[in-house]
Amino acid sequence: MQTADFFRARIDAMINLSDPLAVLATRLPWAQIEAALASKFERQVHAGQVLEGGDMFGPTLVTVGAGTSNAGRPRLALRLMASLMYLKHSFNSSDEEVCQRWSENVLWQFFSGMDYYEHRLPCDATQIGRFRRDLGEDGLELLLKATIDTALAIQALKPKDLQRVIVDTTVQEKAIAHPVDSRLLEIARHKVASAAKRAGIALKQTFAKEGKELRRRAGGYAHAKQFRRLRKVVKRQRTILGIVIREVQRKLDAPDFCPTHPKAVSDLLMWLQRAERIRTQQRNDKNKLYALHAPEVECLAKGKARKPYEFGVKSAVVVSHKHGLMLGARTFPGNPYDGHILSAALEQATNLLQDHALKLEQVVVDLGFRGVDADNPGVQIIHRGKFNSLSPQQKGWLRRRQAVEPAIGHLKSDHRLDRCWLQGALGDAMHAISCAAGYNLRWLLRAIARLGIRPAFLRLLTAALSLASAICASQSAPRRPAPA
Repeated sequence: MQTADFFRARIDAMINLSDPLAVLATRLPWAQIEAALASKFERQVHAGQVLEGGDMFGPTLVTVGAGTSNAGRPRLALRLMASLMYLKHSFNSSDEEVCQRWSENVLWQFFSGMDYYEHRLPCDATQIGRFRRDLGEDGLELLLKATIDTALAIQALKPKDLQRVIVDTTVQEKAIAHPVDSRLLEIARHKVASAAKRAGIALKQTFAKEGKELRRRAGGYAHAKQFRRLRKVVKRQRTILGIVIREVQRKLDAPDFCPTHPKAVSDLLMWLQRAERIRTQQRNDKNKLYALHAPEVECLAKGKARKPYEFGVKSAVVVSHKHGLMLGARTFPGNPYDGHILSAALEQATNLLQDHALKLEQVVVDLGFRGVDADNPGVQIIHRGKFNSLSPQQKGWLRRRQAVEPAIGHLKSDHRLDRCWLQGALGDAMHAISCAAGYNLRWLLRAIARLGIRPAFLRLLTAALSLASAICASQSAPRRPAPA
């Protein structure tokens, strides 16, 4: 095999080209992915600034800074960054771990489009987070759509198999500690005191030593089930938090207060508002705050004996009925009723299938989706509440509804849906879609191994060699003499 680099061998000469990941590297529509994502990373065109000047002929206007600037470091290859997003959620790795494993894994570098093995990090781990932020929710949906298109292209399933789906909901938990009153009150006091110091406000007393001691006592009383003493400690924590909040507010409203750092003052106002919510909220209140750094977190009760409450956001997944391919994943803040989110979940799946002219016809769900047939015209909703009116074929479809449960379990245990570390409600939405794309990539690897699919270029090479051997055999065969 010829190589442009005399001292290095190409990666395709070092690996088994029949490996499922190597086959998938040649089957994913990388050109379409790069073309779809390129618009998000184009350099912006600046209008410029008009400056007034003058010369011997009179006043003049000069435009400065207009056009497209070429300043800055060139971007990394889109295929490299997109492949890192795929590999991260396919093999349950963090941003740092996926960069480290990429530098050690020849197969991963081939999947990323590299020609030669390079023992270096592909990028800094923080660049993956910035790439994900620039992609946004719609950009990650393009990566999910590419996996669905590949599944149809390699004929791992038929297009008609995607017309019947299963929809279910789960909770995508946020990366927060378990919300305990004593801990939240102590964190709120610390945040307000620190933000006041950065804004240039000197407090008379921050209660740092007493707050630390109260937090220790609260943990001991809760462990020993001494709840009367625990309530007394929590009451004192609320008192000192109120003292700190009122002193900061008085000094903010003072006429002689002159802020030197507007950003520090705005941060202080934010922490004051959240600390006041923590101080005043009661056990049975609505819209409680469960984490100072993640106000979007909600408490969802799923009825599980081992975990009665989960803290995060409700997520809906759409899975193909027969083969279990993930056709959609979407988050819904506010803990809505399951039936009210069915149309939005189906809308996302329909948008991802629009290039194949496919329409969802049957949706198999549980009893949480009852009573929404009028909101979803043209779609047949099948659930256990209609059992007596179902045909034998529909009853067979209904028996497969629980196939979505192991799919959700794999999403959580193998593809990072169990804990979201991204910031805000947008981070929750992007994380759910990324996990679904990683799930589909592993699904494709299993399908390639099961069907014995080979790389596209290897199949063409084999066909060319067999054609050449057939031509040579026909030319070397002895010819019969022509009849007289």
